[in-house]
Amino acid sequence: MAEKIKIAVAAILALAGLAGFYALAGQPTILRLLALLGGFVLGASVMWFTEAGRAFLVYARESWEEAKRVVWPSRKEALQTTGIVFVFVFAFAALLWVVDSGLLWVTQRLLGQGG
Repeated sequence: MAEKIKIAVAAILALAGLAGFYALAGQPTILRLLALLGGFVLGASVMWFTEAGRAFLVYARESWEEAKRVVWPSRKEALQTTGIVFVFVFAFAALLWVVDSGLLWVTQRLLGQGG
């Protein structure tokens, strides 16, 4: 029960920050952003003390470590792959243009329009 109350308080604080952002519509942007960030920081700090918050932090750390283990392509590989994608897109666009032009020509002939 205490966990649910903490989560509800965290959500209320985050929503209060969001409401403050819109309530201060006539104020300078920095003040509005401070209200928004303040609500989110307070909500996050309350979430820190919940089991769900701690589980999220463990998940985030493990995800960060997993991203470090990914073998990213070299610059050459990335450029080659990008080039292949561009060539394929251009070729497919040309094919669709030819099919579209052909269908337009056939449709115009059937309807008796065009030269």
